[in-house]
Formats: sequence, structure tokens, C-alpha cells
Amino acid sequence: MNQKSTSSYKLALPEEILLQVEKPERYLGNELNVVRKDKSTIDIRFCMAFPDVYEIGMSHLGIQILYSMFNRRTDTWCERVYSPWADLDHIMRRKKIPLFALESQDPVKVFDFLGITLQYELCYTNVLQLLDLAGIPLHAKERLDAPLGSMPIVIGGGPCAYNPEPIADFFDLFYIGEGETVYDELLDLYKACRKAGTSRREFLYRAGQIEGIYAPAFYTPVYHDDGTLASFSPDPAYPGLPRRIRKQAVANLDEAPYIDKPIVPYMRVTQDRVVLEVMRGCIRGCRFCQAGMIYRPNRHKSAEVLKKQANQLLRESGQDEISLSSLSTSDYPCLPELVNYLIGQYGQRQVNISLPSLRIDAFSLDVMSKVQDVSKSSLTFAPEAGSQRLRNVINKGLTEEDILHGAGEAFKGGWNKVKLYFMLGQPTETEEDRKDIAHLAEKIAEEYYEIPKEERNGKCSISISTSFFVPKPFTPFQWAVMYDPGDYLGFASTVNHEVKDMKNHKSIRYNWHEAYVTVLEGLLARGDRRVGAAIEEAYRQGALFDAWSEYWDWDRWVSAMEKTGVDLAFYTRRQRTEDELLPWDFIDCGVTKKFLLDEWHRALDGIVTPNCRENCNACGAMKYKCGICYDEVDGKKVLRI
Repeated sequence: MNQKSTSSYKLALPEEILLQVEKPERYLGNELNVVRKDKSTIDIRFCMAFPDVYEIGMSHLGIQILYSMFNRRTDTWCERVYSPWADLDHIMRRKKIPLFALESQDPVKVFDFLGITLQYELCYTNVLQLLDLAGIPLHAKERLDAPLGSMPIVIGGGPCAYNPEPIADFFDLFYIGEGETVYDELLDLYKACRKAGTSRREFLYRAGQIEGIYAPAFYTPVYHDDGTLASFSPDPAYPGLPRRIRKQAVANLDEAPYIDKPIVPYMRVTQDRVVLEVMRGCIRGCRFCQAGMIYRPNRHKSAEVLKKQANQLLRESGQDEISLSSLSTSDYPCLPELVNYLIGQYGQRQVNISLPSLRIDAFSLDVMSKVQDVSKSSLTFAPEAGSQRLRNVINKGLTEEDILHGAGEAFKGGWNKVKLYFMLGQPTETEEDRKDIAHLAEKIAEEYYEIPKEERNGKCSISISTSFFVPKPFTPFQWAVMYDPGDYLGFASTVNHEVKDMKNHKSIRYNWHEAYVTVLEGLLARGDRRVGAAIEEAYRQGALFDAWSEYWDWDRWVSAMEKTGVDLAFYTRRQRTEDELLPWDFIDCGVTKKFLLDEWHRALDGIVTPNCRENCNACGAMKYKCGICYDEVDGKKVLRI
């Protein structure tokens, strides 16, 4: 493993093109700590792709972990590629320049694997962009009988792979779960198949028998006359394929591969810092949250391992900020020890410590006052619902008293800026629930103005942001109905008018999400294999970078759905029955469908479920025999139930 200067390899883009495009450093591949290898000494070339612009993809922790893990193999060279921005996309098509990997600048088509991270549904047209620019046939069936090694195996992973069906026609394989577990087995199989002269079809068939790997070409969906799914099963001509694909999870995070030398870009990216992953999974059980379900069981790293990793990351990167990453950092059991260590070790070296996902309590405020500039920073609360009734429905585990007490303590500590995040359109939501968003913001403002004027830190600023709820697979709300875009905008209007009626309305700002984007996300999140035709048609009509407002075009998607016969209302407005076979039911995410259905019923009854630390709720994740599901007693794992 070695690093070379840009002068030792030829850039794929000539200087005259680099001078024409915005931020040409996106395409140079000369960052600090990139890995370059001698191609003559390796057997497998793996290109890791993120289907969005460089600044977004470079901030993705999972890619950096796998990049480091793959490159530890002496027989494998892992490189990266990101979606070319629109300006370069046009040039590459016009001049017929193939998509290239950053490290070697070689065409992606010559690689053995193209691994695409599926982080959010609105990147699906960019997936097709990557394949198209690389010269890889869009449909997996067109690649099925090509010689193994003649073009990359296209494999997808990430949270959206938990319902891969809308994009199944474009992928050879999907990896379901955490990448540290069976990727080595998959790469070893590929290497053996290449050596033996095995066909591509045979390799994919064998790969589909590795636990956690889904090979969609060998599975067939059958539909009822009403459009619902009748059956989904592997082709009997290929015995040995599992009927259900079991999610992969790392049992011991202390022993899992992690980043040793983080890649440091020479331009500003979205998360311009090193990231220390302290924990996976979440104990809270919010009923709208897919991540909180699919990443179960909750597991954490030891403080000693994290201290060593922090030292390594900061030493090798030269970065001046480190972020503690998890779904709920406050629930990390060794947080005081770790934070105090980082403050003591790096506080005087001008290294900032970022602490996202904190619940606002006395400890958090004390820590934040030490690591943040109170006069410039803001506190973030995510109540998600305005009323306590609706917070109970979604199982948020946060009371109004918690919020007001936290805000009050923060104001006394010198903060005067608060950000509040809510969702609109959630199950059982009423107009009063929406108005209560404004009422809660008003109560927070009142907390501030109860402080004597001479003790305040200027004017109070409260920012409310609302997104619109999207039901996701493997959540208790996966059966929920969505609304039409006009309804969502009406919900936002209710909140907006109520905010303006508040006494302290001048201290409160309100903004809301794009309603049509929400509806598209709902289609893609819970779609089946038939939705892929609309994705492809939208792409052919010019849809790209759909998550970016400057390129978003709802009319293209409407046209694509009409042309391909995809009924939007069938996927978004239809009430799903509890016994319906769902497109993602063939995946075992660890959490059982019975548990999700029980939680759906508890939500409709407004019953709160205690968090995993308070009580095991038998969700099914105990099958992984690790994490919070088990206690250590006399050196043995004992189930907590």
C-alpha cells in the first residue's frame, strides 16, 4: 500500500476540461492518504461508488471503513468514484469520456466490482448515471451471460438495500447488512471463480448462497390481479438459494475493522472532520425510524478502543475536528469518560469535538459549554411532534417537561439559539397536533424571556423545521398511508399561521420541506420491482440529482409514471392490510414482522414502549447474540429477557 503524487499517473480529464468545470478537485484523486497499488500484483479491483456529488460522498463513513478494510487485502485494490456534477456529466457524454475511478483514473468498466452505496432513495437516477457513463448495460439481465471479469459485478448496499426491489433490475447483487462480515467470503469466491473459468451466472448463483447476499436475477415476484404481491421466491432451477436473506451484523465492534488512515480532501466537504463511530443501533425504538430498527441490536465500542482510534485518526489526518457518531450519542454508556479524555487530550490543541445526537441534559450542556462557542452555537431538539399525545404515538420518549427543562437550563448557560425539528403527516395526526408545534416553540421562547433581561445573551432565536413523514420498510409505520402534496402543504400552512399568532412570533422562524419530493421518496421507499421502469424512464427524460433543488423536476417523474403505468396512489395512498405480503418481506432484518405489527397497534392506541435498556421487548434482534440483548455474567453471555 503506497501513496504517490499526481504526476505518477495520467489524469482521465485533460486540463482544458478541468478548467471548464466547477470544483475540478472533485476528479483528481490526489487526496491525503489515498491508496495506490501496483496493478500487476492484485487479483481484484473494487470501485466503491457513491451516487451523489463528491462533497456528499466523501462524508460517508461506511465507504471509508470498507475502503480501508478492502485495501488491507494484498490481493485487492479498492478505489472510489462519485457522481460527476452536471457540468462534467454533459462534457463526458459529448466527448464520450468513460466514468473513471479517482485513484488510478482508469475506466470503471475494467473493474471487477462496482459497489454502490444506497444511502437515500432520491439517488436512484444517479445510480443509472454511474452505470451509463461507465458503459455498463443498465439492466442486470443484459450482463448475466457476459464472461466473468468482462465488466464489473454491480453490488448495492446501505439502508436502501433493505428494500432493493425498485432498483433490483439494475443490480447483480445486494449486500444486506454491515459490510465487515461476509465481504471477504464474497471476494474469495470471486477470485476462485475467475481462476476456475466459472461463468458470471454461476458466480452470481454461488454468491447468492452466501448469507446476507441477495442475487435478484434468481428471484421472481408474482402479483395478484389487484396489484399486490402474491408470492416472492427463488427460482427452483437454482436450488440452495435462501427464501429469506438474513441481515449481517457485527457482533463485536471492538474487533471490527475501522479506518486507519482517513482520506483527507483538499476541498471543503459536507462533513469536514474525522469521525469516531462509538455505537451502532439505538435503544429508543422511535416508530418512524428505519435506522433504529434495521441496525439493531444496539452495540457499543469500549472507551479504550475509541481512545486509540481517536488518536490514530487525528494523527494520520491532521484534522482539527472529531465527531462522535451514532444514532443517539447520549446513550453511549462510556460517554463521560470518552469526552473528558478527548477534552483533556486535545482541548488545548485547538481540536474541536462535535457531539451530534445528544439528548439535552445537565451533562450534555456541561460538555457542550466546554467544546463549543456558546455565543455562536445553537442547540438542537428533535421532538418530531408538537403534542405529547403524538409523541407517545411515535414512541419518541421525550416529554414536554424534558424539552422545556433542557431549553431553560441551556438558556441559563448562555445559549440563545434553538433549532426544533418536527415531522408532519404522521399516523393519527390532527390539526391540534400541528398547531401544538407553534405552541411548543412559544413555550420555549417564554422560558428564555423569563430570565432577567440583564442575564440574557441577546435576543432569542428559535428555528422550526418540518419535514413530511415518509413510511419506511421495517418500521412499525410501514403500513401507514401517505397524503397528497396539497395536503402536506396545507399541514405546513396550519403551522405557519399558528406561529404568526404567537406572542413571541418575532423570535420564531419556520420553514418546511418540499411536498412533491416527499411523495416521490414514499414511492421509491415502499415500491416493488415494477417501479424500476419509472426510475429508468425518469432518468431517460433527464432526471438526475433529484435531492438537489436546482435539478429537481416533478413533471419528469409524473411523465415517467404515466408512460410506464406506475400508479403513484397505489404505493403511497393505499391502506395496506396487515396480512399483505410486502416487497421487502423476503429480507430478515433481525426485527420480526410480528414485533413491528404489535408496535403499529400500540402506536394506534398511543401506548409507549420502554427503551431496550429499561426492558427487552423481544423484537427479534436477540438472534445475533450480542449487544444490549445480552449481559456478561461470569464471562458468559446471558439473555436479558
